[in-house]
Order: sequence, then C-alpha cells, then structure tokens
Amino acid sequence: MSEHVEQSAGRPSRGGFSERRVAVMIHTGRPEAVKTATRLVNGLSRAGIVSAIPAEDLKAMGLWLADDDVIELETPHSTTSLGCELVVVLGGDGTILRSAEWAIASDIPLLGVNLGHVGFLAEAESSEIDSIVDRVVDRSYTVEERVTIDVTLREGGEVIWSSFAINEVSIEKAARERMLEVMVEVDGRPLSRWACDGLLVSTPTGSTAYAFSAGGPVIWPNVNALLVVPLSAHALFARPLVLGPTSRVIVELIDTSQSHGVVWADGRRSTELRAGMEIEVTQGKHRLRLARLSESPFTDRLVNKFGLRVEGWRGTAEQGQVVDPAREQLG
Repeated sequence: MSEHVEQSAGRPSRGGFSERRVAVMIHTGRPEAVKTATRLVNGLSRAGIVSAIPAEDLKAMGLWLADDDVIELETPHSTTSLGCELVVVLGGDGTILRSAEWAIASDIPLLGVNLGHVGFLAEAESSEIDSIVDRVVDRSYTVEERVTIDVTLREGGEVIWSSFAINEVSIEKAARERMLEVMVEVDGRPLSRWACDGLLVSTPTGSTAYAFSAGGPVIWPNVNALLVVPLSAHALFARPLVLGPTSRVIVELIDTSQSHGVVWADGRRSTELRAGMEIEVTQGKHRLRLARLSESPFTDRLVNKFGLRVEGWRGTAEQGQVVDPAREQLG
C-alpha cells in the first residue's frame, strides 16, 4: 500500500508548527554518517526546514541548540514527534530499525539512507544526499506501508512481556549444548512439536534478514503474510511456512524441556523464556511507513542488494547489473 506525498513546499508543517520540521537520526559511531548528516541538516536549513535531532546525535555532529534551525528530539522512548513530517535515518538496517521504533510510535514516514552493507530498508545511498535534500524539500516521495508483528509472552495465562517487531520475532536456545523442545500452534490448532535451536516468525520485510539466512523464502513486501521458519529442527516436517495475515502463532516451550530460551524482537529487545511459557505472535496493529523515492519494483532492489547475476537477460541490463530507476531519478 502506497500513498503519494507530493505537495507544495509552502504548505504548513505537521502538527500546527509555523515551520517545517524533519527528524534526523544517525549512526554516531560512523564518521561518514556524521559528515553526511551535517550536509543534510545544512541543506534543509537553507530551505527553511528545522532539523530535530536526538541529543546524542547533536553532540556527535557538534551542533548546538542555540542554532535556529536545529532542535533537540527526545528519543527513543518519547512518542512526541514535535511536528516532524519525516524522519531521515543515516546508517545501516540496524540504525534504521532503531529509528523505526520512534517513527512508528510517532506515525511519520521514515526515509533510510544507506551507510551499511546490504541495507534493504534504505531507499538511497549517502552519495545522493544533495538530491535527497531536494526531494525532501519538495515533498517528492511516496509512502509505502509495511506490516509489523506483535509478540506477547504468557506464563500461567498471565501476560509478563510484550513487544513488537519490524523484521522478526526469534525464539532461541539460551545454552549452546541443549536444544529447545517446542509445540507450535497455528490458528488454535496444534501444528507440530519440534526439537530445535529455535524458531522465527517473520514479516515480509524480515524475509530478507534473519529468516533468509535460516533458509526461508524471500516474500515480496506487498504480500500480506507471516513467515514461520524453524531453526535446525530435528524433524522431517521442518520447512518454512507462509501463513495468512490473520493467523495467530503460539509457541510453547514444553514443560519437560530442560533448556531455557530467549525471545528476541528484531534482535533489540529480549526476555527470558522458561518451560511452560507461551509466546503468541500476530500481525501488528501498527504499520511502518517507508518513504520511497522511486516506484522501481522490488525485483530490482533484490538483484542490486544481493548482486544477483542476470547476464543474458534481454531487457535493460549491463554487465550483470540491473539499472535501478531510483538511481537514475536521483542522479
């Protein structure tokens, strides 16, 4: 699902503020991110747009709150958007996932600028920052919605932990020498009992992340589905499963299991899993809104990010590389 956001640059900002505001978040441990973010902020400032930046990022960039076009942004736990119409994130997928938590809570689109390796969640490269500034100033982008997943941990019927994920919820063994023994239930019916290293429940967005490394299929982001991937299961029936969008997955750590586990949400938030506990995973109530600078198909992104060989294709290809329309539009 996409929405067009091409509007007049003179339109009043979100939230009733007199000036337009854009949040900027970076990977502060990377000098390239700090340098590129400074160029971004300066470019937005010249267009009269205020940059809202987390305090730790401000310190890394050497900016001061006395600057008229820079304000401090409370993150990551604040859900106050300060009227920001967009958040621009400079970093790899890890930085984007961290920033996406705030973007979802604030209900604003996120534009990822890749400084990592693969960068599936990123829309542009750092070398294109000047063109990115122009697109942000002109509001020349579309917004694509991505599904999330909600996870709830229960013990004795009582909820003891809950979270959400953009990529995946992973259930993993806590000790290397012991497997987990789990019972998996889908839509209120038992599916299978597995002795395994763990299990993933992934979104289509996460299908190119941990789930892909674990042998799961790539799911196009416009497919409304959930993906279940067992991790090194000792069973004949232990293949990845693609479920419907309304499916409810429950994973129980068997009472007789002598191993403890850990539940992770996007590899960022975790809690202990003990025998008898149940993990419920469903499609999330909220959506991640990604700003897109082009309408290029996901196939092109997949080929470019993984460097897939396409020699011999009779369409627009050169030396095994698909021409990405996003790069042409930004160039």
